[in-house]
Amino acid sequence: MAMQRTFSIIKPDATRRNLTGAINAMLEGAGLRIVAQKRIRMTQEQAEGFYGVHKERPFFNDLVTFMTSGPVVVQVLEGEDAVVKNREVMGATNPVEAAEGTIRKTHAENIEANSVHGSDSPENAEIEINFFFDEDEIVG
Repeated sequence: MAMQRTFSIIKPDATRRNLTGAINAMLEGAGLRIVAQKRIRMTQEQAEGFYGVHKERPFFNDLVTFMTSGPVVVQVLEGEDAVVKNREVMGATNPVEAAEGTIRKTHAENIEANSVHGSDSPENAEIEINFFFDEDEIVG
């Protein structure tokens, strides 16, 4: 196993319901360490840039609207095989299909308001981390 970093967002539906601590407890309980974190209000430009890969998809505008609808918590997680571990603790995108005990099964409202985002590969983790953080902000 390799020590690696991944990127995580606690989405507006979860921050609205004051679930930041509960979600972070689940991440830390899975062996992930939070090495950088900030609460932000994502701008339209940030959301469009971050989710640009989905620009041609029919849900793009709704996604941007949702991600700018309230504060989010962006963070860098570190641990053994962090990308895979984070995706396991998050659960399936659709909370109906998510395994018991996962973040999305426990906290998501629906497939769109599913409480968290996580990188899907080490390569995307690096891109996503660099989108929101300077190296000197990662202090874990």
